[in-house]
Amino acid sequence: MTLPVVVIAGSDSSGGAGLARDVATIAALGGSVRPVVTAVTAQTDGRVTAVERMPAALVAAQLEAALETGLVAGPAGAVKIGMLGAAQTVEAVAAVLSAWRRLPVVLDPVLASSSGVELLDEEGREVMKRELFPLAGILTPNLPEAALLTGLPPASTAAEIAAQARALLACGPRAVLMKGGHAEGEEAVDRLFDADGGLRCFVAPRARTNLRGTGCTLASALAAGLAAGQTVAAACEAAKAFIQQRLAPVR
Repeated sequence: MTLPVVVIAGSDSSGGAGLARDVATIAALGGSVRPVVTAVTAQTDGRVTAVERMPAALVAAQLEAALETGLVAGPAGAVKIGMLGAAQTVEAVAAVLSAWRRLPVVLDPVLASSSGVELLDEEGREVMKRELFPLAGILTPNLPEAALLTGLPPASTAAEIAAQARALLACGPRAVLMKGGHAEGEEAVDRLFDADGGLRCFVAPRARTNLRGTGCTLASALAAGLAAGQTVAAACEAAKAFIQQRLAPVR
């Protein structure tokens, strides 16, 4: 049984990423979503034209209600965090989740749009590292996001990726999935590092496409797996397979 997933994210009017993509992914995997809206964005496939962030208190109220709901569909089985948008929102979300530490949390650190628009500033990133990372069961950065979060140049070798993963693990998450979509080579390698020093790689042929929302899709599929009772490694493997199915028609 897949319990509901609480999804904390912004909306995307193009439907390519954000809450629309989260809901579609989790529904395709047989799950349901309790949405917490952090921002409303106006986007096309190529640009962001407007962003309106929700007040932090409203985000917190939505999250508390989503977590407390459970009489019909049952309690939440996992939390997926995407775009937060502001330091105050990061703080509000962390404050609520600190009382729900039993829930697995998938933190996808959305720092910028695919077109390059900043969605979380430096202050927000620092608050995220300090307050949200310790609550995360798994962090899912791509290589540019990992570089921003560690203050290091984008990793280009396995050793550099491992070093950045260790730096992120030192901030408190129990596992880090370093996504390889921005790397070079014929294969896309996602590397799962855990706090005990474990490493597992998930390899697939690299898709030659600029399809948006793949990070949202992966993190949501991972959260759906955790809500169904899978281990982190099994959920990562299933999420990687789901992404490959989505990319298959456009290779």
